[in-house]
Amino acid sequence: MVHRENIERYPGSLRELAEELGNLRYDALADFLRLLAAKLEADAAKDRGRGRPRLAAALGASAEGVVAAAAHIEQAWRICEPHM
Repeated sequence: MVHRENIERYPGSLRELAEELGNLRYDALADFLRLLAAKLEADAAKDRGRGRPRLAAALGASAEGVVAAAAHIEQAWRICEPHM
């Protein structure tokens, strides 16, 4: 796998991508964050299996942080949902 600095199928910059993601409805953004967290956790598991404990720990902690962010965004959705 090649780790890139941009997303091949997305023509914009990472800044533009962040803006686009931030403009999602909060429930959709929470779903995206949970999917990202799952990907990070899967990468952590692979690195654990490859004998890279520090990298695995960093990725696992990142996944936990993203899950926490998703929970907060989900809370924002519950606040906004009745008004949509």
